Amino acid sequence: MTAVEIVSFGYLHGEPPPAHITLDLRHHFRDPHVSPELRYMTAADELVQQAVLGTPGITSLVAAVADAVNAFASGPSAGPVTVADGCAGGRHRAPAFAQALADRLAADGHTVTVQHRDMHRPVVNR
Repeated sequence: MTAVEIVSFGYLHGEPPPAHITLDLRHHFRDPHVSPELRYMTAADELVQQAVLGTPGITSLVAAVADAVNAFASGPSAGPVTVADGCAGGRHRAPAFAQALADRLAADGHTVTVQHRDMHRPVVNR
């Protein structure tokens, strides 16, 4: 199938990377940063993944973006597709979403790479 690159990022650390599809997760989905017990964790932690993926609407968005990637991949000029998804700091929502999308797209037969641009950065005080 198609090569898909997913890049998670934090808007507080710079501009979104170039992509065919760019998603802003900052305003519509639960932010684990507001929970003191999750703030210093990342999407590599199971509790953060559960908090993000348990947010109403997230699984529907994963499915919708997967459908959009499949549409790009089936076009007459099919080629690699890049998806960028961002949250505030790039440590929680964006990388958890990116991994869920990667899992879905891999199950659809795509070759998927994931880069978490800002997940390693320190927590932003806000």
